[in-house]
Amino acid sequence: MSSRLYIFDTTLRDGEQVPGCQLNTVEKIQVAKQLEKLGVDVIEAGFPISSPGDFQSVIEISKAVTWPTICALTRAVEKDIDCAAEALAYAKHKRIHTGIGTSDMHIKYKFNSTREEIIERAVAAVKYAKRYVEDVEFYAEDAGRTENEYLARVVEAVIKAGATVVNIPDTTGYCLPSEYGAKIRYLMEHVDGIDHAILSTHCHNDLGMATACTLEGVINGARQVEVTINGIGERAGNTSEEEIAMILKCHSHLGIETNINTQRIAATSRMISSLMNMPVQPNKAIVGRNAFAHSSGIHQDGVLKNVQTYEIIDPKDIGIDDNAIILTARSGHAALKHRLEVHGIQLDPERLDKVYQDFLRLADKKKEVTDDDILMLAGADRAESRSIKIVNLQVTGGVGIRPVAAITLDIAGEEFSAAAEGNGPVDAAINALKQIIRRKMTLKEFTIQAINRGSNDVGKVHMQVEHDGHLYYGFGASTDIIAASVEAYVDCINKFRK
Repeated sequence: MSSRLYIFDTTLRDGEQVPGCQLNTVEKIQVAKQLEKLGVDVIEAGFPISSPGDFQSVIEISKAVTWPTICALTRAVEKDIDCAAEALAYAKHKRIHTGIGTSDMHIKYKFNSTREEIIERAVAAVKYAKRYVEDVEFYAEDAGRTENEYLARVVEAVIKAGATVVNIPDTTGYCLPSEYGAKIRYLMEHVDGIDHAILSTHCHNDLGMATACTLEGVINGARQVEVTINGIGERAGNTSEEEIAMILKCHSHLGIETNINTQRIAATSRMISSLMNMPVQPNKAIVGRNAFAHSSGIHQDGVLKNVQTYEIIDPKDIGIDDNAIILTARSGHAALKHRLEVHGIQLDPERLDKVYQDFLRLADKKKEVTDDDILMLAGADRAESRSIKIVNLQVTGGVGIRPVAAITLDIAGEEFSAAAEGNGPVDAAINALKQIIRRKMTLKEFTIQAINRGSNDVGKVHMQVEHDGHLYYGFGASTDIIAASVEAYVDCINKFRK
């Protein structure tokens, strides 16, 4: 059996389906280029039939990257496959990923069908996709809850129809690692022609077992893993790409190799977190800010004597370099441009100059500017094209003083001002905002996160606002947490359906 494991990155498809994480085409191209540098084998660029934006993104990503295979998702529907093939026209290496649910739950309640009809539809979809591309991947949705004997029949049928990769998703994150591993082993031993295709894992993290299930799948014969950066994805997320890469690097005795350049992991993680407005929890394995922090006296003593007493990973192996360039107010355009390019972000001179001016203003407030800070600045000008902008904000508050806020908004070129009191400075500012934007809005979620630590740090605010029966997600960042909160609220308002 081959020792080569293929990395199928679905950050731009499954990961981007998370509410509030949607990227525009330019941002998706930035991510795709970074994934290419990271060394992923396959980039699942989108679901072309789902929207014009997804269709166009697959086209542009196909043009932007060279060696990774570009994959487009479809249902087992001919018009989906036609659309995917059109979107992949410019890809140097192209793959259509089609499939259908195979569990009795899906067959009965989702499709109102029978097992035999599902096999017929699966075979027909693979054969139809094969008319367009040689590389066809089939997914057996909810394979985790599909009875093994029937799943083997489906897998055998689609391989005979021409599938080159067969995806065995634990769609609901239900399987125990031992069960999932046994499922892959069963298919390896009972499917006629299994040597003509690659089995792929696609595990969700609903019960916190995605990485463990994926690893068991690999140990038992899967040779492709479908993963996302930072483990982002629907519900509780997907298998973390960085976790699988580093597990295999640390456990080299398994004899399984990937093409991942692990020294680009940290940079890629920060880029995804920044562009998708998805904070990485501090204790996240591999890429959390506490992953290499030691506070226990016993641990500190051990690490000082020999780092390997409590660290199994060298931070430099994932791209955390103690000698990295530190940006301050004295840094020039070149240093800023270099740090952005390290993260796969290339700006034209005009936009770079704008980001540099913002960088100088931030550097005047902070002793050091981190990579997370500059990624935030590089994405901050997305708000400039929106119809509602904050012109100024003034808040008065303190112990024993009723907070009062005054705000001025630019709405389509016309300025409006209002003032209001509140239970706190953020509440006062939002009350003033609501006096101008007279719509029924309910704040459902309000999260604040410091990028690093310290009272002078940049705070990131994530908000969820309900309006007219829909939820909208907003993001703001500033050294002034009140300003960041109002920015996040305005970000939500700019997304309201007209």
